[in-house]
Amino acid sequence: MTAFQLKCVLFDLDGTLVDTAPDLIACLNKALLAHGYAEKDQAMLKPLISYGALPMIKLATDNAAPDIQNRILEFMLDCYQENIATHSEFYAGITDTLANIEELGLKWGVVTNKRQRFTLPLMTALQLHERAACIISGDSTAYSKPHAEPLFAACRLADVNPENCVYIGDAAHDIIAGKNANMKTLVATYGYLQNTDEPEKWGADALIAHPQQLQEWIQSSLCR
Repeated sequence: MTAFQLKCVLFDLDGTLVDTAPDLIACLNKALLAHGYAEKDQAMLKPLISYGALPMIKLATDNAAPDIQNRILEFMLDCYQENIATHSEFYAGITDTLANIEELGLKWGVVTNKRQRFTLPLMTALQLHERAACIISGDSTAYSKPHAEPLFAACRLADVNPENCVYIGDAAHDIIAGKNANMKTLVATYGYLQNTDEPEKWGADALIAHPQQLQEWIQSSLCR
C-alpha cells in the first residue's frame, strides 16, 4: 500500500473555513419580517446552514406553503448577495492555518455546495480568490456533495491526485464526498453540527475541534 503523500488541503466553506452564519441569518430574518414572520434566534438556525437555505426557511416558518417559502428564499438570497461579507469572518486560527499550509508548499482550495453567485464574491471579499488553487461551488459541476465529482473537479483545477488530498468539512455529506473521492477526510466539529449529529460515526480520519488541530494533523501527516 502506497504511503499517503499530502499535496493539497481542501475545505468546505460555510462552517469550516468561514463563519457565515451572521450574514445568512440576518438576511433570513429580514426576509421573515418582510413576509409577516417573527425573527428567529441564530442558535436555532445555525445547525441547518450546511444543508442550505430552504431547511432554515421551513423551520422558521413552520413548513409554510411552498410559494411562501420560495418568496422568502428569493428575498433572503437577494439580501445575502448584497451583504455577502458584512459580518462573516474566519474561524479563529484559520488565517494562520492557511499561511502555514502555504509555507509548507502545499496547495489548498474550497469545495462547497454554495452557489457560485455567492461563493466567488465571498472568496474575493475575504481576499482568498487569488490564493486558492481551486474553488468549486455547488453549481460548478453537474453534481453537488455528497457526490465525489466536485472534489474530482477541484483536483483537476489544482493539478493534484485525489489520493494526495485531505478534505475537511462540518457535515456528513462532506465526509461521504471525500471518502467517495478516495481522499483523507476530517470533520470540523467547530462548525455547524446539529445536536443529533454523531461525527465520530461518519468514518472520517479524524475530528478537528479547532483549526490549530488541523495544522497539527498536517504536520503529522508530512512526518509519516
